[in-house]
Amino acid sequence: MEELKKRVQKNSFRNKITSPEKAADFIKDGMTVATSGFTPAGYPKEVPLALAKKAEKKPLKINLLTGASVGEELDGALSKACAINKRIPYQTNDHLREAINCGEVKFVDMHLSHMPQMVRYGSLGKIDIALVELVAIKDDGRLVISTSVGNTPTFLREAEKIILEVNSSQPLQLEGIHDIYIPEDPPNRQPIPLVDVSDRIGTPYIEVDEERVVAVVFSDKKDVNREFAPPDEVSEQIAKNLISFLKKEVKEGRIPDELLPFQSGVGSIANAILKGLAGLGMKGLKFYSEVIQDSVLDLLEEGILGFASGTSLTLSPAKLDYFNENYPRFKEKIILRPQEISNNPELIRRLGVIAMNTAIEVDIYGNVNSTHILGRRMMNGIGGSGDFSRNAYLSIFTTPSVRKGGKISCIVPRASHIDHTEHDVQVIVTEQGVADLRGASPQEKAEIIINNCAHPNCREDLEEYFSRCKKEGFGHTPCIGS
Repeated sequence: MEELKKRVQKNSFRNKITSPEKAADFIKDGMTVATSGFTPAGYPKEVPLALAKKAEKKPLKINLLTGASVGEELDGALSKACAINKRIPYQTNDHLREAINCGEVKFVDMHLSHMPQMVRYGSLGKIDIALVELVAIKDDGRLVISTSVGNTPTFLREAEKIILEVNSSQPLQLEGIHDIYIPEDPPNRQPIPLVDVSDRIGTPYIEVDEERVVAVVFSDKKDVNREFAPPDEVSEQIAKNLISFLKKEVKEGRIPDELLPFQSGVGSIANAILKGLAGLGMKGLKFYSEVIQDSVLDLLEEGILGFASGTSLTLSPAKLDYFNENYPRFKEKIILRPQEISNNPELIRRLGVIAMNTAIEVDIYGNVNSTHILGRRMMNGIGGSGDFSRNAYLSIFTTPSVRKGGKISCIVPRASHIDHTEHDVQVIVTEQGVADLRGASPQEKAEIIINNCAHPNCREDLEEYFSRCKKEGFGHTPCIGS
């Protein structure tokens, strides 16, 4: 009872407390359900599990909208129960990925910064239910959300009905870490008043119309994130090459001495690169990104990062426990914002962000594929890489030169699918070296990428392809085939 009073402080909300099963009954076949969660953090768990069991007994399908990827209890359970008709905008679940590639689930991939406005404009249809994980409901009805913000503020604003999942495993001390700001839509939009990574421009709470809240559910399930694989030799060499490049940029005056805010994707290579920032020999750097992962906490503790702004805390289980136990030392150094602010193109341009994202493959002209295997099988989605790469002060993509024990080259003649065109890709980094593509023509780019980034075992074939294209006069960007 004491925990209930701490978590749900307003009596009228206590009257709506119910079981996950009864809450799931509000969700009907054909509905569009929008949930909290961003790169498995802060996503609802109990109600999706109850909904999956309901779907196993009596088939139903929903359209599922989130901030980005969510956990097994949501994407996994619902896809295994064949309960998802359409999924937007990003996912990382193995079973759901297979269902998408088999055509069982319709998947809409989009830039993450675009989605909130599309929801508010009605471009993605009516939101029937918003299902959101919370830390607490204040005595005045304001909501304290948990380890991610994502699209939650917009979902709560637009949904016809709201189900709140109050999670007791999420520490109450998270109150204050969020900065909720929703810009007005055109033609009434004003400049977003953020000029420094550490600026607070909104409120730590979300206000909702209580009449639309139909159920409050309790949960004690923790966010479940995968442990990051320790950096291997290739990842560490990629990081070393990138850090050497950044040092050179500072020395030559193209990046200011105090550097610029960094953005990073998620994964083992990204984690290795973030750890590598210690090699810059600087303190108080700034981080303006989507995901605050394990290495960001390490860098904050070491003083290498002075501040981190994101939209989610995506931490391994051990690091999440560490964060919760040592929260006071991080409280003034981290902000979580809505993803239309963390990924906002105008803010990325204004702050001069150095964007560092990973690629599945890069072609010799600098086009990047970050979503598809062999041009047809969806991996995860474009996520926020497009938001950052197109608007960054410096757009960097990293990839190993080869995969599968050297059987597959990640530097290819032509990308099988293009997410980031040559116009948005300035620098390619592999363990072999760095290709600085700024100011280079397509044919110059090909020579730089092949010589600097391709694996030695693959260079001859790439050079032969490029030479043949040039010899046969296949245009400004010479290639074979349509």
